[in-house]
Amino acid sequence: MDGRVSESTKSAKIADGKDAGICDSTTNVNDSEVNPSAIKEGRAEILLKSSSSHVFYNPVQEFNRDLSIAVLSVFAKEQPQSRKGLKRNRHGSTKDAAKATTDGSSTLVNSREDGISVFEALAATGLRSIRYALEVPGIREIVANDLSLQAVESIEDNVKHNKVERIVQTSHSDASLSMYLSKGENKLFDAVDLDPYGCPSRFLDATVQVLEEGGLALVTATDLAVLAGNSPETCYSKYGAVCLRSPACHEMALRIVLQCIESHANRYGKYIVPLLSISADFYVRVFVRIFTSPATCKQSTSKLSHVFQCVGCKCMTLHPLGVMNVRENKPPSYSLPRLPELSKCPHCDHSYQMGGPVWSGPLHDPSFISKLLELVESSSDKFNTSKRMLGMLSVAKNELLTPFFYTIDAVCSIVHCVSIPLITFRSALSNAGYKVSETHAAPNSVKTDAPAEVIWDIVRTWVKNGHPVSEKRIKESDVTKRILEAPVRNDIRFDFNADAGMDTEGLVRFQVNPAPYWGPGLRAKNNLVDGCATKEAKRKANQNKSKPAAVENVESNEVNKK
Repeated sequence: MDGRVSESTKSAKIADGKDAGICDSTTNVNDSEVNPSAIKEGRAEILLKSSSSHVFYNPVQEFNRDLSIAVLSVFAKEQPQSRKGLKRNRHGSTKDAAKATTDGSSTLVNSREDGISVFEALAATGLRSIRYALEVPGIREIVANDLSLQAVESIEDNVKHNKVERIVQTSHSDASLSMYLSKGENKLFDAVDLDPYGCPSRFLDATVQVLEEGGLALVTATDLAVLAGNSPETCYSKYGAVCLRSPACHEMALRIVLQCIESHANRYGKYIVPLLSISADFYVRVFVRIFTSPATCKQSTSKLSHVFQCVGCKCMTLHPLGVMNVRENKPPSYSLPRLPELSKCPHCDHSYQMGGPVWSGPLHDPSFISKLLELVESSSDKFNTSKRMLGMLSVAKNELLTPFFYTIDAVCSIVHCVSIPLITFRSALSNAGYKVSETHAAPNSVKTDAPAEVIWDIVRTWVKNGHPVSEKRIKESDVTKRILEAPVRNDIRFDFNADAGMDTEGLVRFQVNPAPYWGPGLRAKNNLVDGCATKEAKRKANQNKSKPAAVENVESNEVNKK
């Protein structure tokens, strides 16, 4: 999704070298020193042909690319070392990579023969691959693939322009087919980058097979409308899980994508270890390592859960697919869980909806995030979005492992009371003896290990302490009435608690709207034959939606002939 071959450049407006839609954190392409027919981001410069109306560049995704470069940089340092302790059988080309011998933006940073190999499945203009080659130390080889011939030609031009031919190779093929063929030749990759338009699931089977042991999968999903609960039936058909509409829908989107990757990996005796999982803007991005261990795969059922959400108060209850029983001096045993009594919600007496399964294990590796923070802090001038990276990573590092979170506004809206200040809510949880943290996925929200009963006790105490709810509201909503009439069973105090302090205050996490109608942009045109889509390809892409009109035209022609 870095630069798609598209019919429109409405959101980028770069036909004459000007970009009115780039947010403050992105590179200014209007600089007089910059080639007016090019886009510069990081150390890469992407050329635009004279017919640049077909080139699409989404500046909002620069945060995605910057974060990927940071993750890949840390991973590239660790992967060659971890190879020594893993049984591997690597075959395939090992092209000599040029070392840093020239000056300028085309300098290759510390590339080496024992470095990592990267496969970008949907490279488009090649911006991401070129930035990897120029900015990530320790890369031996990058294969930039795309199905569009026009895109591959653009990649080749940009690779030559940035002088990274010794590292970046182009591939004109279907992404999954290319990975399957590489696996057949026993040429595996250390990292695979999937950044499709929409759902990535159709590429995951090939991805988990073509990765080296301990390899890194960088996966983006931009179909948040599906993942966030608007279309549960579509979500199941694409990801194998049912989504639920809830205030924590963005975290649920992350957990659905992770369970989808885990399920594909389990089929081949592999399992995932999430390093970082980020929900940002209109997409989710996950970074996971994939290892092989049939024994560890048995633990997967204990790391996946169904989600039961009350239709009244929206409280969530997780129920694992399986239970792992740890035994001293013995291998763990596995059993099926017993279904809890969830016919009615104990807080509002409403029924439940069931979603999932979702990944209920950790979303992040705090030690890995610490290394990312060190890298970004030491080279903040390298990333245009470094402030936002520091903000998101700092919050993610300190997130509790407890799945899902509460948004204060949503909780208070259930009973129609005045919203509780965030620090007051956090202090009440800390004073009650529970852990609390922020989440990167939503503002004005908290993650906590406190049960829902404590959450509603806080709300009830808040209402009784001078923030009453009108009688009209109580009569109109049976949910409000049942929650407020229940007794307070916990000692709730709103005194400030230092443990509830927000260390991330002032950090940048959410950007303002960078341009009108910003988002993932338009889907790329499917140019298959000499830059022009065949009628058959167009018919399949349109799913025969134009067929009725075609029939009418045929009938009118027959009448004219008569």
